[in-house]
Amino acid sequence: MELNPEIYEKKIVVNKKDLDKQQHVNNVQYVQWVQDVAEEHWEKRASEEQKSKVIWVVVKHEINYKKEAFLNDPISLQTYVGDATHVTSIRHVIIKNAETDKLLAEAKTTWCLLDKETKKPVKISEELKKVFLQ
Repeated sequence: MELNPEIYEKKIVVNKKDLDKQQHVNNVQYVQWVQDVAEEHWEKRASEEQKSKVIWVVVKHEINYKKEAFLNDPISLQTYVGDATHVTSIRHVIIKNAETDKLLAEAKTTWCLLDKETKKPVKISEELKKVFLQ
């Protein structure tokens, strides 16, 4: 049986605090959504033991903005974990209008795994990689 990355989805609705002066979703809000959906995916999938030992920190964000989103737009945030190195993994986030299915933004974020106490990088084990597979 081949294992594929689990696609985790969260749906939200754009509210007033998400908007900028042009009355569309602020670019900074997209970054927050990218982090929020990644953290939520980790919290839902990882065991309590895993969460007690390690934490993830962002090393790099890359976001391509495609279309604007506006007040009350329904948003779909889909995320999955792609390639992993010794201590980092690449997480992808696809942000779409949930009604029209139009792509709003795509993000690729590099996360580094740290020991929760020492804050030093630790190896991503095969067991930990399986947390994000289906």
